[in-house]
Amino acid sequence: MTQSPFSPTQHRYRIIDSGIKPMSTQLSRTLSGITNLLFNRRNVDELVGIKRKRLRPGKVSPRRPVPNDILQPPYVKSRKPPGIVSGPEVHDQMGIDCMRASGRLAAQVLEYAGTLVKPGITTDEIDQAVHQMIIDNKAYPSPLGYGGFPKSVCTSVNECICHGIPDSRALEEGDIVNIDVTVYLNGYHGDTSKTFYCGEVGDEAKKLVQVTKECLDKAISICAPGVEYKKIGKTIQDHADRHRYGVVKQFVGHGVGRVFHADPVIMHHRNKDPGRMILNQTFTIEPMLTIGSINPIMWDDNWTVVTEDGSLSAQFEHTILITPDGAEILTQC
Repeated sequence: MTQSPFSPTQHRYRIIDSGIKPMSTQLSRTLSGITNLLFNRRNVDELVGIKRKRLRPGKVSPRRPVPNDILQPPYVKSRKPPGIVSGPEVHDQMGIDCMRASGRLAAQVLEYAGTLVKPGITTDEIDQAVHQMIIDNKAYPSPLGYGGFPKSVCTSVNECICHGIPDSRALEEGDIVNIDVTVYLNGYHGDTSKTFYCGEVGDEAKKLVQVTKECLDKAISICAPGVEYKKIGKTIQDHADRHRYGVVKQFVGHGVGRVFHADPVIMHHRNKDPGRMILNQTFTIEPMLTIGSINPIMWDDNWTVVTEDGSLSAQFEHTILITPDGAEILTQC
Protein backbone atom coordinates (compact mmCIF):
# COMPACT_ATOMS: atom_id res chain seq x y z
CA MET A 1 0.00 0.00 0.00
CA THR A 2 1.41 3.38 -0.99
CA GLN A 3 0.59 7.00 -0.42
CA SER A 4 0.70 9.49 -3.27
CA PRO A 5 2.89 12.57 -2.72
CA PHE A 6 1.17 15.96 -2.67
CA SER A 7 2.40 19.34 -3.80
CA PRO A 8 1.79 22.32 -1.47
CA THR A 9 -1.12 23.54 -3.57
CA GLN A 10 -2.77 20.12 -3.47
CA HIS A 11 -2.83 19.75 0.30
CA ARG A 12 -6.15 19.41 2.03
CA TYR A 13 -6.49 19.59 5.78
CA ARG A 14 -9.47 18.85 7.94
CA ILE A 15 -10.11 20.56 11.22
CA ILE A 16 -11.00 18.28 14.11
CA ASP A 17 -13.79 19.94 16.04
CA SER A 18 -12.47 20.94 19.46
CA GLY A 19 -15.84 20.12 21.00
CA ILE A 20 -15.82 16.44 20.17
CA LYS A 21 -15.63 13.57 22.59
CA PRO A 22 -12.07 12.36 23.27
CA MET A 23 -10.51 10.02 20.75
CA SER A 24 -8.19 7.13 21.30
CA THR A 25 -5.53 6.09 18.81
CA GLN A 26 -7.60 7.43 15.96
CA LEU A 27 -11.31 7.60 16.49
CA SER A 28 -13.96 7.79 19.16
CA ARG A 29 -15.97 4.80 20.34
CA THR A 30 -18.64 5.32 17.66
CA LEU A 31 -16.50 7.01 14.98
CA SER A 32 -18.84 10.00 15.33
CA GLY A 33 -16.25 12.02 17.22
CA ILE A 34 -14.74 13.67 14.14
CA THR A 35 -17.20 16.28 12.98
CA ASN A 36 -17.19 19.54 11.06
CA LEU A 37 -14.36 18.46 8.77
CA LEU A 38 -13.42 21.60 6.88
CA PHE A 39 -10.77 22.59 4.37
CA ASN A 40 -7.90 24.64 5.70
CA ARG A 41 -6.92 27.02 2.90
CA ARG A 42 -3.52 27.94 4.31
CA ASN A 43 -0.73 26.59 2.15
CA VAL A 44 2.17 28.55 3.57
CA ASP A 45 5.37 26.50 3.49
CA GLU A 46 7.37 28.85 5.69
CA LEU A 47 6.11 29.30 9.23
CA VAL A 48 5.84 32.91 10.33
CA GLY A 49 8.85 33.89 12.46
CA ILE A 50 10.30 30.37 12.27
CA LYS A 51 12.95 29.09 9.86
CA ARG A 52 11.49 25.59 9.95
CA LYS A 53 9.17 24.66 7.10
CA ARG A 54 5.79 23.05 7.53
CA LEU A 55 5.69 19.29 7.52
CA ARG A 56 4.62 17.75 4.20
CA PRO A 57 3.77 14.14 3.30
CA GLY A 58 6.41 12.04 1.60
CA LYS A 59 6.09 8.76 -0.28
CA VAL A 60 4.89 5.76 1.70
CA SER A 61 6.46 2.40 0.89
CA PRO A 62 4.44 -0.82 0.54
CA ARG A 63 3.15 -2.56 3.64
CA ARG A 64 5.74 -4.87 5.16
CA PRO A 65 4.90 -8.57 5.55
CA VAL A 66 4.57 -10.45 8.82
CA PRO A 67 5.34 -14.19 9.02
CA ASN A 68 2.27 -16.42 9.18
CA ASP A 69 3.37 -18.05 12.43
CA ILE A 70 3.10 -14.78 14.37
CA LEU A 71 -0.19 -14.26 16.20
CA GLN A 72 -2.11 -11.31 14.75
CA PRO A 73 -4.73 -9.15 16.49
CA PRO A 74 -8.31 -9.79 15.33
CA TYR A 75 -8.63 -6.36 13.66
CA VAL A 76 -5.84 -6.95 11.14
CA LYS A 77 -8.08 -8.46 8.48
CA SER A 78 -10.50 -5.53 8.65
CA ARG A 79 -9.81 -1.92 7.63
CA LYS A 80 -12.37 -0.69 10.14
CA PRO A 81 -10.97 0.43 13.52
CA PRO A 82 -12.61 -1.50 16.35
CA GLY A 83 -12.77 1.62 18.52
CA ILE A 84 -12.70 1.47 22.33
CA VAL A 85 -13.93 -1.80 23.84
CA SER A 86 -16.23 -1.47 26.83
CA GLY A 87 -14.86 -2.55 30.19
CA PRO A 88 -11.44 -2.14 31.79
CA GLU A 89 -8.46 -4.42 31.24
CA VAL A 90 -8.03 -6.14 34.63
CA HIS A 91 -5.67 -9.11 34.82
CA ASP A 92 -4.94 -12.25 36.81
CA GLN A 93 -1.30 -13.19 37.48
CA MET A 94 -0.84 -14.80 34.08
CA GLY A 95 -2.21 -11.69 32.39
CA ILE A 96 0.08 -9.45 34.44
CA ASP A 97 3.08 -11.55 33.42
CA CYS A 98 2.05 -11.30 29.77
CA MET A 99 1.58 -7.54 30.06
CA ARG A 100 5.03 -7.21 31.60
CA ALA A 101 6.51 -9.16 28.70
CA SER A 102 4.77 -7.12 26.01
CA GLY A 103 5.55 -3.87 27.79
CA ARG A 104 9.21 -4.75 28.16
CA LEU A 105 9.51 -5.63 24.47
CA ALA A 106 7.79 -2.39 23.46
CA ALA A 107 10.24 -0.44 25.62
CA GLN A 108 13.23 -2.24 24.11
CA VAL A 109 11.99 -1.58 20.58
CA LEU A 110 11.40 2.10 21.38
CA GLU A 111 14.87 2.43 22.91
CA TYR A 112 16.40 0.92 19.77
CA ALA A 113 14.31 3.14 17.50
CA GLY A 114 15.58 6.18 19.37
CA THR A 115 19.20 5.29 18.58
CA LEU A 116 18.37 5.57 14.88
CA VAL A 117 17.16 9.17 15.09
CA LYS A 118 19.71 11.36 13.30
CA PRO A 119 19.74 13.86 10.43
CA GLY A 120 19.31 12.16 7.07
CA ILE A 121 17.46 9.02 8.16
CA THR A 122 13.92 8.67 6.86
CA THR A 123 11.02 7.77 9.08
CA ASP A 124 10.38 4.86 6.71
CA GLU A 125 13.83 3.49 7.55
CA ILE A 126 12.95 3.72 11.23
CA ASP A 127 9.72 1.85 10.52
CA GLN A 128 11.63 -0.88 8.69
CA ALA A 129 14.01 -1.37 11.62
CA VAL A 130 11.16 -1.38 14.16
CA HIS A 131 9.14 -3.82 12.09
CA GLN A 132 12.06 -6.23 11.82
CA MET A 133 12.89 -6.12 15.53
CA ILE A 134 9.28 -6.80 16.49
CA ILE A 135 8.81 -9.79 14.21
CA ASP A 136 12.26 -11.12 15.16
CA ASN A 137 10.86 -11.30 18.70
CA LYS A 138 7.81 -13.24 17.48
CA ALA A 139 5.46 -10.32 18.10
CA TYR A 140 3.13 -8.35 15.84
CA PRO A 141 3.45 -4.55 15.33
CA SER A 142 0.03 -3.48 16.61
CA PRO A 143 -0.44 -0.37 14.41
CA LEU A 144 0.02 -2.35 11.18
CA GLY A 145 -3.43 -2.81 9.68
CA TYR A 146 -5.27 -1.09 12.54
CA GLY A 147 -8.09 0.64 10.66
CA GLY A 148 -5.95 0.46 7.54
CA PHE A 149 -2.87 2.12 9.08
CA PRO A 150 -0.11 1.16 6.63
CA LYS A 151 2.96 1.03 8.88
CA SER A 152 4.31 -0.68 11.99
CA VAL A 153 5.05 2.44 14.04
CA CYS A 154 3.86 6.05 14.25
CA THR A 155 6.49 8.75 13.67
CA SER A 156 5.26 12.27 14.47
CA VAL A 157 7.70 15.03 13.53
CA ASN A 158 7.70 18.64 14.81
CA GLU A 159 4.12 19.98 14.53
CA CYS A 160 2.67 16.49 14.09
CA ILE A 161 0.68 15.79 17.25
CA CYS A 162 0.24 12.07 16.65
CA HIS A 163 -0.30 9.25 14.13
CA GLY A 164 2.35 10.35 11.66
CA ILE A 165 2.82 7.76 8.91
CA PRO A 166 6.48 6.84 8.28
CA ASP A 167 7.49 7.94 4.80
CA SER A 168 10.36 9.11 2.60
CA ARG A 169 10.95 12.41 4.43
CA ALA A 170 14.43 12.51 5.93
CA LEU A 171 14.78 13.86 9.45
CA GLU A 172 16.56 17.20 9.65
CA GLU A 173 18.89 18.79 12.18
CA GLY A 174 16.78 20.35 14.92
CA ASP A 175 13.69 18.20 14.39
CA ILE A 176 11.88 16.53 17.25
CA VAL A 177 10.15 13.23 16.53
CA ASN A 178 7.77 11.16 18.62
CA ILE A 179 8.05 7.43 17.99
CA ASP A 180 5.00 5.47 19.14
CA VAL A 181 5.56 1.72 19.47
CA THR A 182 2.94 -0.92 20.28
CA VAL A 183 3.62 -4.65 20.15
CA TYR A 184 1.21 -7.59 20.33
CA LEU A 185 3.00 -10.43 22.11
CA ASN A 186 1.29 -13.65 23.19
CA GLY A 187 -2.11 -12.00 22.88
CA TYR A 188 -1.33 -8.80 24.84
CA HIS A 189 -0.50 -5.26 23.68
CA GLY A 190 2.26 -3.11 25.17
CA ASP A 191 2.06 0.58 24.16
CA THR A 192 4.65 3.34 24.65
CA SER A 193 6.08 6.46 23.02
CA LYS A 194 8.80 9.03 23.46
CA THR A 195 9.86 12.26 21.77
CA PHE A 196 13.48 12.25 20.57
CA TYR A 197 15.85 15.00 19.48
CA CYS A 198 17.36 14.91 16.01
CA GLY A 199 20.85 16.37 16.25
CA GLU A 200 21.15 19.78 17.91
CA VAL A 201 17.72 20.98 18.99
CA GLY A 202 16.77 24.50 20.05
CA ASP A 203 16.04 25.46 23.65
CA GLU A 204 12.35 26.06 22.93
CA ALA A 205 11.89 22.50 21.65
CA LYS A 206 13.98 21.02 24.47
CA LYS A 207 11.85 22.70 27.12
CA LEU A 208 8.61 21.49 25.52
CA VAL A 209 9.89 17.92 25.42
CA GLN A 210 11.14 18.10 29.01
CA VAL A 211 7.86 19.47 30.37
CA THR A 212 5.82 16.89 28.45
CA LYS A 213 7.89 14.11 30.02
CA GLU A 214 7.40 15.71 33.45
CA CYS A 215 3.63 15.77 32.87
CA LEU A 216 3.63 12.01 32.25
CA ASP A 217 5.85 11.29 35.26
CA LYS A 218 3.72 13.42 37.58
CA ALA A 219 0.51 11.79 36.33
CA ILE A 220 1.86 8.28 36.92
CA SER A 221 2.99 9.23 40.43
CA ILE A 222 -0.58 9.89 41.62
CA CYS A 223 -2.04 6.61 40.30
CA ALA A 224 -3.22 3.91 42.73
CA PRO A 225 -6.33 1.80 43.41
CA GLY A 226 -9.36 3.99 44.06
CA VAL A 227 -7.85 7.19 42.66
CA GLU A 228 -10.16 9.09 40.31
CA TYR A 229 -9.07 9.11 36.67
CA LYS A 230 -9.76 12.84 36.50
CA LYS A 231 -6.78 13.49 38.77
CA ILE A 232 -4.55 12.48 35.85
CA GLY A 233 -5.93 15.28 33.70
CA LYS A 234 -5.71 17.84 36.48
CA THR A 235 -2.11 16.90 37.24
CA ILE A 236 -1.08 17.22 33.60
CA GLN A 237 -3.02 20.42 32.96
CA ASP A 238 -1.68 22.08 36.10
CA HIS A 239 1.94 21.40 35.14
CA ALA A 240 1.42 22.41 31.51
CA ASP A 241 -0.28 25.63 32.60
CA ARG A 242 2.67 26.56 34.79
CA HIS A 243 4.86 26.50 31.69
CA ARG A 244 2.20 28.04 29.43
CA TYR A 245 1.87 25.03 27.15
CA GLY A 246 -1.33 23.78 25.62
CA VAL A 247 -2.74 20.30 26.24
CA VAL A 248 -4.40 18.61 23.25
CA LYS A 249 -7.86 17.43 24.30
CA GLN A 250 -9.03 15.30 21.38
CA PHE A 251 -6.61 12.40 21.88
CA VAL A 252 -6.59 10.31 25.01
CA GLY A 253 -5.03 7.47 26.93
CA HIS A 254 -6.90 4.19 27.13
CA GLY A 255 -7.15 0.77 28.64
CA VAL A 256 -4.79 -1.67 26.95
CA GLY A 257 -4.12 -5.38 27.26
CA ARG A 258 -5.85 -8.17 25.41
CA VAL A 259 -7.32 -5.46 23.20
CA PHE A 260 -5.51 -2.41 21.80
CA HIS A 261 -8.02 0.15 23.10
CA ALA A 262 -10.41 -0.39 25.99
CA ASP A 263 -12.01 1.56 28.80
CA PRO A 264 -11.19 3.78 30.56
CA VAL A 265 -10.74 6.87 28.41
CA ILE A 266 -7.90 8.79 30.06
CA MET A 267 -8.26 12.52 29.45
CA HIS A 268 -5.13 14.63 29.83
CA HIS A 269 -6.91 17.90 30.63
CA ARG A 270 -9.15 18.93 33.52
CA ASN A 271 -12.38 16.94 33.38
CA LYS A 272 -15.20 15.53 35.50
CA ASP A 273 -14.76 11.80 34.87
CA PRO A 274 -16.19 10.04 37.96
CA GLY A 275 -14.38 6.72 37.38
CA ARG A 276 -11.73 5.27 39.69
CA MET A 277 -8.67 3.10 39.14
CA ILE A 278 -8.88 -0.64 39.79
CA LEU A 279 -6.28 -3.01 41.21
CA ASN A 280 -4.47 -5.04 38.48
CA GLN A 281 -5.81 -2.76 35.76
CA THR A 282 -3.64 -1.64 32.81
CA PHE A 283 -4.01 1.57 30.80
CA THR A 284 -1.92 4.19 29.04
CA ILE A 285 -1.24 7.81 29.87
CA GLU A 286 0.02 9.77 26.85
CA PRO A 287 -0.11 13.58 27.16
CA MET A 288 0.41 15.70 24.04
CA LEU A 289 1.56 19.27 24.65
CA THR A 290 1.96 22.15 22.22
CA ILE A 291 3.81 25.45 22.23
CA GLY A 292 0.99 27.18 20.37
CA SER A 293 -2.48 26.16 19.21
CA ILE A 294 -4.04 23.02 20.69
CA ASN A 295 -6.40 22.71 17.72
CA PRO A 296 -5.58 19.59 15.67
CA ILE A 297 -5.93 19.35 11.90
CA MET A 298 -6.02 15.99 10.16
CA TRP A 299 -4.37 15.44 6.79
CA ASP A 300 -6.41 13.72 4.15
CA ASP A 301 -4.57 10.45 4.77
CA ASN A 302 -7.06 10.22 7.69
CA TRP A 303 -4.26 9.63 10.19
CA THR A 304 -1.65 12.39 10.40
CA VAL A 305 -2.69 15.08 12.88
CA VAL A 306 -0.83 18.40 13.05
CA THR A 307 -1.20 21.62 15.03
CA GLU A 308 -3.36 24.24 13.37
CA ASP A 309 -0.65 26.91 13.49
CA GLY A 310 2.35 24.67 12.76
CA SER A 311 3.70 25.01 16.30
CA LEU A 312 5.71 22.21 17.87
CA SER A 313 4.06 19.34 19.71
CA ALA A 314 5.56 16.64 21.94
CA GLN A 315 4.22 13.42 23.48
CA PHE A 316 5.29 10.73 25.94
CA GLU A 317 3.43 7.54 26.80
CA HIS A 318 3.65 4.57 29.15
CA THR A 319 1.49 1.56 29.83
CA ILE A 320 1.00 1.22 33.58
CA LEU A 321 -0.33 -1.46 35.93
CA ILE A 322 -2.29 -0.42 39.01
CA THR A 323 -0.73 -2.19 42.01
CA PRO A 324 -1.51 -2.19 45.76
CA ASP A 325 1.26 0.37 46.26
CA GLY A 326 0.51 2.67 43.31
CA ALA A 327 1.46 2.10 39.69
CA GLU A 328 4.08 -0.02 37.94
CA ILE A 329 5.44 1.24 34.62
CA LEU A 330 5.35 -1.76 32.30
CA THR A 331 6.95 -0.07 29.30
CA GLN A 332 10.48 0.48 30.52
CA CYS A 333 13.64 -1.55 29.98
